[in-house]
Amino acid sequence: MDSTAFIPHRGGFLARISENMSKPKNWKLGFAILGGKMIGLLLVIAAMMMIPGILGTSASAADTYTPHETSLINSLNTVWTLVAAFLVFGMQAGFVMLEAGFARKRETVNILVECTLDTAICGISFWAIGYAFMFSHGNGFIGTHWFFLQGAPDTYEATGVALLAHWIFQFAFADTASTITSGAMIGRTSFRGDIIYSIGVTAFIYPIIGHWAWGPDGFLATMGSADMFLPSLGQPFRDFAGSTVVHTIGGVVSLAGAIVLGPRIGRVFLRDDKQRGGLPAAHNLPLATIGAFLLWFGWYGFNPGSTLSAMDFQGIGRIAANTTLAACAGSLAAMLLALWVGPFKGKFDTGFALNGMLAGLVAITAPCYWVSPFGSIIIGLIGGGVVFMGVYLMEYLRVDDPVGAVSVHGLAGIWGTLSLGLFASGQFGAANPTGADNSAVVTGLFYGGGWSVLGAQAIGSLIVTLSTFGISMVLMYAVSKLPYPFKLRVEAHGETGPGGIDVFEHGAEAYHN
Repeated sequence: MDSTAFIPHRGGFLARISENMSKPKNWKLGFAILGGKMIGLLLVIAAMMMIPGILGTSASAADTYTPHETSLINSLNTVWTLVAAFLVFGMQAGFVMLEAGFARKRETVNILVECTLDTAICGISFWAIGYAFMFSHGNGFIGTHWFFLQGAPDTYEATGVALLAHWIFQFAFADTASTITSGAMIGRTSFRGDIIYSIGVTAFIYPIIGHWAWGPDGFLATMGSADMFLPSLGQPFRDFAGSTVVHTIGGVVSLAGAIVLGPRIGRVFLRDDKQRGGLPAAHNLPLATIGAFLLWFGWYGFNPGSTLSAMDFQGIGRIAANTTLAACAGSLAAMLLALWVGPFKGKFDTGFALNGMLAGLVAITAPCYWVSPFGSIIIGLIGGGVVFMGVYLMEYLRVDDPVGAVSVHGLAGIWGTLSLGLFASGQFGAANPTGADNSAVVTGLFYGGGWSVLGAQAIGSLIVTLSTFGISMVLMYAVSKLPYPFKLRVEAHGETGPGGIDVFEHGAEAYHN
């Protein structure tokens, strides 16, 4: 489901890599998906290069357009949004590979089916009520229109993007939040219990809390305005592409699930046994690595696509560059920290290199539009440090998080949200359908903007984090008290029996020797 933290283990490590590398079939799926996505990206780049020639003018907020030109702009923006949505949806393949690769072999089939069903459940629930709760008008807490997409307009708000294209883009985001959640609960969650909590997350928790920050009248989105929440603050809460709305929510729900479930049977923590403690060894590192790079590739839809505007070509380019640099910096920071400190120092660890990369991506997701390339490097470096410390914090607290969802998404998401208030460079305002509108730029503390932006980010992050955790704990605890077979945790013999949870829940094994 998600990014993954990995604490290295002694013994059998090189043998596993050698065995997995000798199986070409493990590579074919990843390369096929990657090749298709590269072709799609090249087509998008070609379209972006032709836009100025098609319109015969550069886009700006002050330009006026004929109806024909407006229709053309809306068409281009809709195509851009759809292509970005396809890239984000393709991240599901990356999540599956990453989680399956880092998990134990006996948990692989369970991950495959969980990710598949999470996507199916998310699609139906987000169509029925989730999108309405999140993006329709209502009040500061919840949307109250467009259930089953009935009565919705042809385009979404002032974006000019076709509403169904916007729905697909946002469905892919909701699916990401849902998939993040299951990563911390691998290996001991009953499949029926997974279905129940997944409905709760995708139909209620994610869209309702997401409405606060992204809804047209959400109380965090309108915060700081006259007659709204905290008018004296003078700043709204900002989250350009989802460090809070997608990643913090997903990571915090993961934490609640891992706490209620408890650790897997036989899980030994480092604080209890320094020789045998730590996460079980990843069973397929090549698969996990391909998955991580597929996620990075999909992030070029996640962040640049959130402009919803192909016309803001400079913004798209800046976001893509910032996304790239933060990922690189995060990977280097986490890997070097693992090399220099910690119980397994002296080793270049694959798991931390991948998770640091993902933490950099998560961290840059909120501020990607408003920061400079240099700022994105600093944000990524700190993100890598956050995930390194977060993994060992979870280990110390005896929270069994097999893939590092809490650290990569929850903690790095909080850092990325706050970093906007520090590193926003004071040069950029907002994307709109016809280009960039820099009439009201965003300036962080380190660029002379004072404390107001950082204060708004801290307030929004705190409200979302605490609300998500409280509601998720209630949901997970309630599901854990349901009678068998609907309760949250699988039976003990299903977890430890021959073939593990894969055979017990699905009657199949991922590999046959």
